[in-house]
Amino acid sequence: MLRLPALFTVPGDALAGAATTAAHPDFRTLLAMGSSLCLYEAGMALNDWADREEDARERPHRPVPSGRIRPATALTAACVLTAGGLALAARAGRPALAVAAPLAATVWTYDLALKHTPFGPLAMAAARGLDLLLGAAATSGHLREALPSAAVLGTHTLAVTAVSRQETRGGSPLVPMTALAITGLLTGLLRHHPSRPRPSHPGPPVRGLPDSLPRTALTAAYAVTAARPYFHATLNPSPPLTQRAVAGGIRATIPLQATLAARSGAGVTALFVAALAPLAGRFGRKVSVT
Repeated sequence: MLRLPALFTVPGDALAGAATTAAHPDFRTLLAMGSSLCLYEAGMALNDWADREEDARERPHRPVPSGRIRPATALTAACVLTAGGLALAARAGRPALAVAAPLAATVWTYDLALKHTPFGPLAMAAARGLDLLLGAAATSGHLREALPSAAVLGTHTLAVTAVSRQETRGGSPLVPMTALAITGLLTGLLRHHPSRPRPSHPGPPVRGLPDSLPRTALTAAYAVTAARPYFHATLNPSPPLTQRAVAGGIRATIPLQATLAARSGAGVTALFVAALAPLAGRFGRKVSVT
C-alpha cells in the first residue's frame, strides 16, 4: 500500500530545496525530510482508501480490495501519518509548518476531491512543489530562491500525473507525447541555466570535476529515464506501456532532484540524491512503484 520504491523519490525534494538556499543541510532539513516522508505515505494510504471501490473493479489485487488491509486501517494510517508529518514540520520551525500545512491539505484534497477532475494533475504538481519548498523553509526560513526549482519539479510532476490518469485503460497518444515534450523543454532549461555558486563554498562543488560535469550527467539521466518510456507510450498508449511510462516518470524524479541540487552548486548533495536511484530501481523490481 505504501509503495516503498516511490518513497526513494521523496528525500530529494527537501534536499533540493535546501540546496537552493545555499545553506548546508542540517537537523531541520532532516526533520523536513521526515515530514515529507510521512505526508507522502499518508497520501498513499489515503489514496487506497478513497479508491477502494474503483480498485475493486480495475485492480482487485491492491491491498484494500483484496482484503489484506481493511479500509479503516488505511484511513487510520493516513491520519496518523499526516499528524506525524505536521508534528515533524512544527519541530523544524514555523516557516516549515507554514509550508507543511498547505502541503497536507493539498494531499488530502487531491485524494478525496480532485484526483478524478481536470485539477488533479495541478494539485499533484503543487504538492511536489510545496514539498521542495518545505526543505528550503526548514533549512533557512526563506522560499524565494527555491521557487524556480519548485516550478521545474512541479511541471515534471504535472506531466507524470497526466499520463497516470490513463494507465489502467490506455488512451490517447497525445498525453504521453505532451509529457515527452515537457521533458524535452525541462531538459533544455536545466542544461542551459547557469549554476549558481554557493557563497560559503566557492569553486567546483565536487573536487576534481568541472562544475558543469555532474549537472550535465544528471540532466542526461533525467532525460533518458523519463523520455524513453514516454516515447514508447506515444507509439502505443496501451495500459502496460502507459504504466511503464508512469513508472519511468516517477523514477526520473530522482535525477531531476539531483540536477536541481547540482544547479544550485550543491554537488555532494546532488550525488547523494542520485545514489537513491539504484535503490529505487532495486525495490521497484519487487513492488510496483504505481
